[in-house]
Amino acid sequence: MLTLLELLQSGGIRTVAELADRLGVDGRTVRRYVDHLIDLDVPVEAVRGRYGGYRLAPGYRLPPLMLSNDEALAVLLGLIAGRRAGLMTTADTAGETAAAKIRRVLPDRVARQLDTVLESLAFTAPPGEFATPDAGVLLTIADAVRHRRPVSIRYTDRDGRRGERCLHPYGIVAHSGKWYVTGTDPEIDSDRTFRLDRIADARTLPGSFEAPVEPGPAQRVLSGFATAEYRHRVTLRIHGTAEQIRARLPASVANVDEPEPTAGADPETERWLRVELRAEQLDWLPPVLASLGRPFVIERPDELRGLVIAFADRLASYARQA
Repeated sequence: MLTLLELLQSGGIRTVAELADRLGVDGRTVRRYVDHLIDLDVPVEAVRGRYGGYRLAPGYRLPPLMLSNDEALAVLLGLIAGRRAGLMTTADTAGETAAAKIRRVLPDRVARQLDTVLESLAFTAPPGEFATPDAGVLLTIADAVRHRRPVSIRYTDRDGRRGERCLHPYGIVAHSGKWYVTGTDPEIDSDRTFRLDRIADARTLPGSFEAPVEPGPAQRVLSGFATAEYRHRVTLRIHGTAEQIRARLPASVANVDEPEPTAGADPETERWLRVELRAEQLDWLPPVLASLGRPFVIERPDELRGLVIAFADRLASYARQA
């Protein structure tokens, strides 16, 4: 949309075909971008006739971006935090060049304030290698989410298999340094979640769809983690409240089967709740179950029962040492 605005600002009448060719999109998308600009109070005029197209109203110029000192400082700190959290696209240099441009025009006093913050700032987690998505893929899917349009994606799964899928995208979720899109695959009528960095290409398809109100995109992604195919399927019964269990086994790790409350029942009442989760390894579960401080029963697998007993024996031996 910004590229379209730059083309229109260069003057003259631009045909839909010319704009579509320059932007690499179809005519319908050009018209949609024009509608977005008009919604932002940019005076785009439609010119009819054989040589018609779009132009900007005479005398219009995009005003310069002006930031207060506090706003500039907030933007720079946001760029730094975004890089550390993995919330950047593959156009990583864009963040660096944007920060450099703002830094160059900062007054000395504000620049010293920024340096003071950076010198005082420490992070609890080391910087990691984040899986960042392609900016074009991110923007295409975000537009499809907003306008409830299907998309076709070329995707590589974790085993390296490549394929092309149609998706009704419900939302984009950032979680633990990665970006995900979640929605429904209409061909198999099943919920699907894809990592954006594994999507090589995305294009909008004709048509529209209705997105469900619940569960929301974030809950869909977290539930998908808890039910993903891993080596072990674990089933437990834990005595407590859902809130107590979630404190150690969040929605991204486990599903808690919460029965419908009876009339007048207190949701804080402790009771036996069924908990299911999938895990590639089991050795992390015994200390987590111990930290719950709640009675529990292991229904499966038997291997976990042995690991819990061995963990309890180790704790007992440590406690007996003088």
